[in-house]
Amino acid sequence: MILPPDIAADLPFLTDLRQDLHAYPELGFEEVRTSAIVARLLEEAGVTVTRGLGGTGVVGTLKIGDGARRIGLRADMDALAMPETADRPYRSTVPGTMHACGHDGHTVLLLGAARHLARSRAFSGTVHFIFQPAEEGRGGARRMVEDGLFDRFPCDAVYGLHNMPGLQTDEIAVVAGPQLASSDSWRVTFRGTGTHGAKPHLGRDPITAAASFLAALQTLVGRVIDPLQPAVVSACSVQAGDPRALNVIPDVVEIGGTARAYVPEVRDQLETGIRQLAEGTAVMFGIAADYAFERRIPPVVNDADAAARALAAARSVFGEKVRTAFPPSTAGDDFAFFAGRAPGCYVWLGNGPAVDGALHHNTAYDFNDDAIGPGVRFWVTLVEQELHG
Repeated sequence: MILPPDIAADLPFLTDLRQDLHAYPELGFEEVRTSAIVARLLEEAGVTVTRGLGGTGVVGTLKIGDGARRIGLRADMDALAMPETADRPYRSTVPGTMHACGHDGHTVLLLGAARHLARSRAFSGTVHFIFQPAEEGRGGARRMVEDGLFDRFPCDAVYGLHNMPGLQTDEIAVVAGPQLASSDSWRVTFRGTGTHGAKPHLGRDPITAAASFLAALQTLVGRVIDPLQPAVVSACSVQAGDPRALNVIPDVVEIGGTARAYVPEVRDQLETGIRQLAEGTAVMFGIAADYAFERRIPPVVNDADAAARALAAARSVFGEKVRTAFPPSTAGDDFAFFAGRAPGCYVWLGNGPAVDGALHHNTAYDFNDDAIGPGVRFWVTLVEQELHG
C-alpha cells in the first residue's frame, strides 16, 4: 500500500510510540500516563484538547474551514488485567496487566491521523478525536456520555475502528447492520439448607439445584430463542462450598455469567428466560433463588448511511481488499453508547495472522505495527471525504 509521504515519514515515530504504550499498559480509568501522552501530542500538533471526560478521557477538536458537518472518531486506550507471556523487547512492564486487545494500536492510529490532518488541513468541518478510557467492561463510553461528550462535542456521525486478527493488514471490513452483541451480566443465588453430606435428606441441597439449572440453561438458546436470531448464554462463575469440607452440603450456591444478543427482543427474552429457569428450579427443589440481570452494553449496529461513508473511504484506501461481508462478533464494545447518540459505524482493520493462537485477550497477543500505516490512512481519508467542503 502506498502511503502519503508525511504518513510514511511518521511511521517510525508512531511505531515507537505504539511499543512504548504497549510496555506501559494501564487499566480502565487508570490511563493517566497514556492520556497525558495523548493530550501532549495533540496539543503539539495544534489540536484543541479537552481532558477529564469519563475520568481519563481526552477529546481533541480540529476545526478547519467553514464546513458545518461534525464527526467523531473514537479510539480506546485501556489494557486488560492479565499477564503477558510472549517474550518481546517491549513486553509489559506492569505485572498482571497487558495490552491484549490492541488498544495501544488504536490510540496510535488516531494520533497519527490527528497529526496528519492538523498538518494537511485538507478538509472543511469539525473532527473530534475521542480517546476513550475503560472500554474493557468498566463503562468508559457511558461515563463520557454522562459527562456531556455529545453536548459539548456534537457529532453528525461517529466512527470506531478495531483490529481483527485473521484479516491481513491490507484488508478492512465495513458492513452495515449488527457488528457486536449486547454484553449483559446475570447472577443467580440458590439458597438452600445446608446439612451433612451423608444426610442430604435433612437439608435442601442448592448444589443439585444449581446442576439442574446449569444443564437446562442452554435450552434457552436451543428452544426459546428464534433459531435465526444469534444468542449466547454462558455461566462463567460457580461458587459453592469449601474444598476443605467435602462432607458439608452448603447453604448457598452463587452462579454468574454473560448473555449476548443482537436485537432488543432477544435481549429481553434472555433476561426473562434466565429468571424463569432459576425461579422454576428453585421451586422444584424447594429452595429460594435470587436473580439479578445487569444490562451493561447495548449491541453495536452500524447505521446504513455512516457505513456507506466509511465504505467509500475504505475502498479509496484498500481497493479490492475491502470486505463487505464479515460475520458479526459475539463480543461487546461500549462504542454502542456513542452510536446510540449519533449515527455510527464500527469497522474491522486487519491485524495479520493470529500467530501462535494470539487472538484478542490472549496472553501472546500483540498489535501488528504493519497495520499502523493503513489504519492512519483510512482515518485520514474518511475525514477528508466526509468533510470535503
